Amino acid sequence: MRKGDQPDPAITASMPIAKGTFTVTATRHPATEAFAEMTVGRVKFVKEFVGDFVANSVVEMLSIGTGVDGSAVYVAIERLTGTLHGKQGSFAMHHTGIMHRGVPNLSVRVVPDSANGELKGLAGVLQIEITGGQHFCTFEYDLP
Repeated sequence: MRKGDQPDPAITASMPIAKGTFTVTATRHPATEAFAEMTVGRVKFVKEFVGDFVANSVVEMLSIGTGVDGSAVYVAIERLTGTLHGKQGSFAMHHTGIMHRGVPNLSVRVVPDSANGELKGLAGVLQIEITGGQHFCTFEYDLP
């Protein structure tokens, strides 16, 4: 977790953990609207995960930055397809990222009932850490 991130009550010590890294390719698109004194962004990301979770994903993100340095928010939806500890399937995640005057708070969770294949019933929380430009992830999950 990064400074300012809040512990997630949905994570328990009994949940399996998958760790790995991922790469990101971004394609910026014009925003649908402009807001006075704010910066609106729309970005499509393609990710490739390696580690305990081997997958590809596509993310659609909307963001807005305010006139105050270090204050912004983003929301995103992500569709992932791959193998999690040997089980194959697809699922969706939703992201909410809030930066309040430089203090981050990020939530990335599995969309309920979005998983299929051997991952059907999947629930979980993804934590992201960026160190030296590399993206690390820890996925704590529950699978019936």
